Amino acid sequence: MTDTAQETDTAHQTDIARQLGTSATLWELVERRAALTPDAPALLQAAASARDDRRVTFRALRTRAERTAAGLYGLGVRPGSRVAWQLPTRVETVVLALALARLGALQTPLIPFYRDREVGFALRASGARFLAVPGRWRGFDHTAMAHRLAAALPDPPLVFEAYDTLPEADPAAVPLPPPPADGTAVRWIYWTSGTTSEPKGVLHTDRSLIAAGACLAHALRLRPDDVGSMAFPYAHVAGPDYTVMLLMYGFPAVLLEHFALPDSLAAYRRHKVTVAGGSTAFYSMFLAEQRKDPSRRIVPTLRLLAGGGAPKPPELYYEVVRELGCRLTHGYGMTEAPMITMGAPDDTPHHLATTEGRPPAAMEIRIVDGDGRPLPPGVDGEVRLRGEAVCAGYLDESQTRAAFDADGFLITGDLGHLTQEGYLVLTGRAKDVIIRKGENISAQEVEQLLYEHPGVGDVAVIGLPDAERGELVCAVVEQPAGAEPLTLEDAVSYLRAQGLSVHKLPERLEIVDALPRNDTLRKVLKYKLRERFG
Repeated sequence: MTDTAQETDTAHQTDIARQLGTSATLWELVERRAALTPDAPALLQAAASARDDRRVTFRALRTRAERTAAGLYGLGVRPGSRVAWQLPTRVETVVLALALARLGALQTPLIPFYRDREVGFALRASGARFLAVPGRWRGFDHTAMAHRLAAALPDPPLVFEAYDTLPEADPAAVPLPPPPADGTAVRWIYWTSGTTSEPKGVLHTDRSLIAAGACLAHALRLRPDDVGSMAFPYAHVAGPDYTVMLLMYGFPAVLLEHFALPDSLAAYRRHKVTVAGGSTAFYSMFLAEQRKDPSRRIVPTLRLLAGGGAPKPPELYYEVVRELGCRLTHGYGMTEAPMITMGAPDDTPHHLATTEGRPPAAMEIRIVDGDGRPLPPGVDGEVRLRGEAVCAGYLDESQTRAAFDADGFLITGDLGHLTQEGYLVLTGRAKDVIIRKGENISAQEVEQLLYEHPGVGDVAVIGLPDAERGELVCAVVEQPAGAEPLTLEDAVSYLRAQGLSVHKLPERLEIVDALPRNDTLRKVLKYKLRERFG
């Protein structure tokens, strides 16, 4: 692209962002981008070898999505139809999601690692009339599971496979309805992880997802010459977030059906990826690979790691910048609000290491005390949110009523404070506070200090029931390869030297081969640790 064309495209992106009103829809972005840069690459499907990689332009993406919309219409999908899909991160998955957006269907993405319990619950709760699956994928027969679950429902959904082929038809020969015009209608149901109870169906609109993706792209200072990457399940709420970024800024993303290091590095290198990430666990995985050969950058073109979804120890920021030779920006988001805050590449190293960044103009953060009263900057309290990127509520109306306060703020259950400059510092979860002899202890504070110990690869600090103290502090540690065995005495001595208060010191240490994590952003599942060691 010439300098003049790039300047024109950048101006058009700004114009798109300015014009996005409450009526904007995802399909509207698809059409605008296809008209602006039709031959620019949009999706780069990574395969085991370069000769099997696939490249899809923005024009081809729009064309395929409209043909698939016509094919889905032939199956009976109409505006408002409830369609569930459980598919890996592939071109076909993106096409299907956009085709459903073109029809104005209500779609409910399901993480491909979900099994009978989660998928069955989502089908029953959502009332899905259609279910797209990948067939047999990574050794599991999704089609058999889908038919098994459908047979148990009073009104079973139509099951169809959509791994490498999609239902298609000529749009000119099918009486397709006009594209949806209202971006504020609920058209997405996402699911929380459901760790200790049934998952919650989170309701999103095109507008809320567009707001999140647009703010994320702006915070990261992305450009048309960037090459992004989707190493996470596209069924995660980050999927449309990333899609919005591609459509607004006109750059491509490499799709990885299964992310694993070092195997995935070849695709990053041959497609010259400039922006990667996912969550804290992804940063650590990249670091581990880099440390195998510090003399050679594992991805020479990488300029930015970005992500969120889990706490980030400050020391990890400095390790990434120093050893990977790129910038790291970390943010704060959740299924209910995919983009809340984000660090920007031009923030100071101190802010990038110790905060979650600042919220965009369209996101209002309120820190409150136990009675819901607003607190001043610098004072810890509960984080509450209000803004365009916040969900419309939950599938269960009673959960919606419980989740929002009288002023319309989402009650997150996260704890933290705002700095004088407006940066958010998270200090833990309300349910992650350990109460020992009546004193509150932040698990995250202890974790961040322990992470800096050379014998600690990763750590989760939990509270365990104790008859005398109420709860005791237990540190569960995953050690790096070759490290000397860590003892409780070593850990306590180290934390004392770091100045940690005596009442916060761990009273129990457990060493595990690997901390339990979920299959989306690799978050540590503390409830499993409490079950195991409680």
